[in-house]
Amino acid sequence: MINDVQDVLDEQLAGLAKAHPSLTLHQDPVYVTRADAPVAGKVALLSGGGSGHEPMHCGYIGQGMLVSGACPGEIFTSPTPDKIFECAMQIDGGEGVLLIIKNYTGDILNFETATELLHDSGVKVTTVVIDDDVAVKDSLYTAGRRGVANTVLIEKLVGAAAERGDSLDACAELGRKLNNQGHSIGIALGACTVPAAGKPSFTLADNEMEFGVGIHGEPGIDRRPFSSLDQTGR
Repeated sequence: MINDVQDVLDEQLAGLAKAHPSLTLHQDPVYVTRADAPVAGKVALLSGGGSGHEPMHCGYIGQGMLVSGACPGEIFTSPTPDKIFECAMQIDGGEGVLLIIKNYTGDILNFETATELLHDSGVKVTTVVIDDDVAVKDSLYTAGRRGVANTVLIEKLVGAAAERGDSLDACAELGRKLNNQGHSIGIALGACTVPAAGKPSFTLADNEMEFGVGIHGEPGIDRRPFSSLDQTGR
């Protein structure tokens, strides 16, 4: 349920901040951090991406999780470099910032630009790129495999390592190791509807399911009759 497609991001972030006093919503540019950021003596984790995948990423901010901050873009749109830069500057507690990036072209470009700005500002920063989706080698939104479900696990486990006091290099190494070990494929029983479009991105019959579907409504690689969980898993 939404009021106006133009206000989706603003209203959902305002609601998130009101419901969770442990979070701070920043404006101009828009990003979300822990209310107690920066946390001195610990690596700061930052991620972000297009909205529409909630609770990813803002809902994962907290102690032992994404830890520090998140940059939401508009629906299915990458956050801009200035958001990423300002958020990183806000959460840096002196031990560096780890940027966790899903492998989508817009995310890669904008996070890389922000990384350069942070380097120029004297911030210790490094990145982990997540590309766990084995359905396709390339897609409309990526060069290479897409970053999807493994993002949640990496944010949790690397967040716990940062909370424990691991170094920036150790957190990055753990994130890359987890990425190399994680593989996923998306299966859909129906298509998503982007609010601005107002209609599903593709259609499925009641007895069909789509294999390899993307998180932005990209059609998959195969369409099969609906089957049981055990049969689908095989």
